[in-house]
Amino acid sequence: MDAEPIFTAISSNAQQLYILLQCIGFASKATVQITPDGLRFSAEELRVIQGLAFLDKALFASYTFNPPPAPAADDDDDNDEDNDSNDSSSAAIYYPCFVVSLSALLETLRILSINDTYAGSNASRASSVQPSYAPSSNAFNAPTLLIERSCIIRYPRAGAPLSITLTGPGMKTTCNLTTYEPEGSEVDIPLQRDAVNMKIIMRSAWLHNAITELAATNPAALKISASDTQEPFFALSGAGGPFSESSVEFSVDQGSTKASASARDSTEHRPRAKKARLVPTVTETFLVSPPSSSLGSRILQSYKFKLIQKATRAMAVANKVSIRGDRQGVLSLQFMIEFDPYGGGLNTRPQKDGGLPPIVAFVDFRFVPLLDEEGDGEDKDNELFGF
Repeated sequence: MDAEPIFTAISSNAQQLYILLQCIGFASKATVQITPDGLRFSAEELRVIQGLAFLDKALFASYTFNPPPAPAADDDDDNDEDNDSNDSSSAAIYYPCFVVSLSALLETLRILSINDTYAGSNASRASSVQPSYAPSSNAFNAPTLLIERSCIIRYPRAGAPLSITLTGPGMKTTCNLTTYEPEGSEVDIPLQRDAVNMKIIMRSAWLHNAITELAATNPAALKISASDTQEPFFALSGAGGPFSESSVEFSVDQGSTKASASARDSTEHRPRAKKARLVPTVTETFLVSPPSSSLGSRILQSYKFKLIQKATRAMAVANKVSIRGDRQGVLSLQFMIEFDPYGGGLNTRPQKDGGLPPIVAFVDFRFVPLLDEEGDGEDKDNELFGF
């Protein structure tokens, strides 16, 4: 008798899966890990940029995971201590991990016209700063074909192809994607969560607009500057390009500045009032803790601009973004994307009392900072932050 497949999931809206995976579509391949809580897709380039998309089980109408036994270790030592450790490891749950063609998977999901039309005006924002992909042109463009479709993802056993079956009115399409063993140990770009010195939460549209403005000058590097004590409090600059350097500053609203200033004069807690005053208006959270160095109260860091641009699709469709940086200079852009709980694509309707909350998904990008010699050669601020 055939054994139960390791993984089977059914989605009534493959469009949502496509949106998330397209956010990390800058790479041709992705590493997939199956967990009880969802599918984890990881794409990276040369260990300097990594995109992580998590397809939560809440995105699927049905999600079944039958953990396989852990692979046997090639070890001839049979002493008691080893036997004890083997017994404990065999009891542990093994999460399958394999590599699949991300470009082929996206094309498969796009067969039934699941394309950039999901985002409306957001799609045009993304294409303005990121090279556009070839549009999907096929015979399945009628809107009626997008009704009552489903997507079945199946991974029968270790080493087997990843099976994608798309069904629609009067049609059924199955694609088997070859899976590969990961090359060596897959290690994420490390973000030191206990050493985060910058955390800024804001609307993703504000970040997208800033990158769009800076892209006009074709810069080589993106410089991030943040301080909670002096202006500019939060600024993004493009440098090293063929044109002049450009900068976008997120400042404090003048009305709130005056109000905070009068409140500061009427209270004896001056440091707290001052910190509350020096928060950019567009941010929901603004925490900056510079390391003790010659830079004083300001955090300065540079990243390759073309790498940042690879996250613009996520910027375009996300509701919010959390910008974090650690003491080593690793930058994390974590995007929160909301989907319509009633079966649509992106959530565009306001939540009403008694209504279903939107389905929330996350996409995380991590970037390795530029060393000082990789920048424009004039700014030495990165010497303290480079790897």
